[in-house]
Amino acid sequence: MSQSSPSQAPQIKSRLGAILRATSGNFLEQFDFFLFGFYAQDIAKAFFPAQNETAALLNAYGVFWLGALMRPVGAVVLGSYIDRIGRRQGLIVTLALMALGTVVIAFCPGYAAIGIAAPIIVLIGRLIQGFSAGVELGGVSVYLSEIATPGNRGFYTSFQSSSQQVAIFVAAIIGYVLREVMPGDTFLDAIGGVAKWRIPFFVGCLIIPVIFMLRRSLEETPAFLAMKKHPTPSEVFASAIENWRIVILGMMIAILTTTTFYFITVYAPGFGKELHLSASGTLLVTLLVAVTNFIWNPVGGALSDRIGRKPVLLAIAGLSFVTAYPALSWLAHEPTLGKLLAVQMMFSFYFGVYSGTMLGCLVEIVPAHVRTTCFSIAFALAAGIFGTSTPFVATKLIAMTGGDKASPAYWLMFGAALGIIAALIVYRGGQTIEQRKTVAA
Repeated sequence: MSQSSPSQAPQIKSRLGAILRATSGNFLEQFDFFLFGFYAQDIAKAFFPAQNETAALLNAYGVFWLGALMRPVGAVVLGSYIDRIGRRQGLIVTLALMALGTVVIAFCPGYAAIGIAAPIIVLIGRLIQGFSAGVELGGVSVYLSEIATPGNRGFYTSFQSSSQQVAIFVAAIIGYVLREVMPGDTFLDAIGGVAKWRIPFFVGCLIIPVIFMLRRSLEETPAFLAMKKHPTPSEVFASAIENWRIVILGMMIAILTTTTFYFITVYAPGFGKELHLSASGTLLVTLLVAVTNFIWNPVGGALSDRIGRKPVLLAIAGLSFVTAYPALSWLAHEPTLGKLLAVQMMFSFYFGVYSGTMLGCLVEIVPAHVRTTCFSIAFALAAGIFGTSTPFVATKLIAMTGGDKASPAYWLMFGAALGIIAALIVYRGGQTIEQRKTVAA
């Protein structure tokens, strides 16, 4: 797909402003998306009654996962739309869909009020959110990469992931304040007739109009405007199928990012309960983890801009593979909040540096004319199949191993192994697959 020089297109007036507008929408989408996982235990009791608490929690985590399985569908459908229509318009559409899913979950009556209809409605809300999230991360990453200054692509794209950490921070601090300040033992307790777990969802609903205003003022990227021809949906689908090998390798590289992220954020409250640690203390640890995640992401992106993507990806994946089980075994032996913080900080370092590098890697290895679609499919598969299943898999592993609290490490080690294999293939000979294809052409 031929392109003209980006210099022929209008330039971004303010890169800082563009970053803030793009990532503000990403913040809201991820805030809404992760609330379900954060408060899964209370949502399980409200919508998924079962014979025992573990079964109810698995039902909630299962719906969380099913919603995420819509990500690949959203990546294909919305990704082709963004590659054809434009980055700006596509990001407005994804925001509208996520807002709809959030409103559905926030206002859905509980099982006690409407019976089986409650979990069905909640599932529909999650499916809408998953469909939107399938391309949001890819769309924002591609947007940031296309406005990046020369030699700083990794640094710019890392702010997509950093904005997620702001969402995690806000979600965690709301939960922490509610648990510490307001009366009641559980989030099912009502405040003015409203269950406490719904309050963060209402906060997400309230800030939707503000984010819409910010994203509507988003400028189109010069790279997209400079394209002489924009692919049709059929051309996008055909190209995505043609590049299936790159998509699969991209998915393998992204798996460690997604599994580690969901382990140290969404699953953190559930893991804290498994370790018999206080809910408020665990949320405080998660809050601190979100802060360090925010810091390590741009560090990883900038580092990979200087020394290359391959050495950073291999180093972090190798460290994760070697240290995951020993670290969780040390924590599980005599659990304390201090130990939990130390282990989570270690994984936060792995996640942030790896994620900041991985985003730049994915943007570079996929073809430019279907960049959003291929990036989104790769990341959506990693998140939908592996990342968002982490709470479910971790809970199941502990049950299957007779209560071994360190067993979730096997899942993280699996992601690390796939990342190492994929990075070695992608960067074979010192060039990416896309670079080798360009040279061969």
